[in-house]
Amino acid sequence: MHIYGIEEGTELVKAARHSIELYLTVRHFDSSVVKKSASRFTEQYGIFVTLENYQTGALRGCIGFPRGGSPIGESVVEAAIAAAFEDPRFVPVSRTELEDLLVSVSILSEPVPIKGDAKERKKAIKVGRDGLIAEYGHYSGLLLPIVAVEQKWNEGQFLEETCIKAGLPANYWSQPNVTMLKFETQLFKEETPGGKVAEVNY
Repeated sequence: MHIYGIEEGTELVKAARHSIELYLTVRHFDSSVVKKSASRFTEQYGIFVTLENYQTGALRGCIGFPRGGSPIGESVVEAAIAAAFEDPRFVPVSRTELEDLLVSVSILSEPVPIKGDAKERKKAIKVGRDGLIAEYGHYSGLLLPIVAVEQKWNEGQFLEETCIKAGLPANYWSQPNVTMLKFETQLFKEETPGGKVAEVNY
């Protein structure tokens, strides 16, 4: 999937980092300042911002929007602040800690339903290309494509882990009343904290 070039990807990652920096340093934080700097990004895509420890690679926060509903220049700011300060799995990021974190931005294609029975669903996805969403009633869970690659899951494991992320039994992905969706991403990530941004191919 290719939406943006490296210059645009770098701008989005820097907007994410600047949002977190300003939130930590400005007493009366105004997100419109950063949003204005990324205002040329008017396209509407889903987006996730991920924070990882530079030394260990440990996840430190990941929040986003599976579907585009606002200009991506605005969404990246909101996702960055949420990833740093509102991810319920972690305590808020501190100012000194930010210096040790890598920031990455994933741009998502529109999710499409995976149809068919269990065999057809498994055949319809590919690790290294697709991300997954599981939806059932008020339960919902999403895993980005890079997660399955890093964890070395096969397609079946990826489907199971997405259901677990949604709070469902692992085998629910095969149930016809459970909606499974797939999407692709374009991923831009800092090579060092606050440093050069590269597009990640996996």
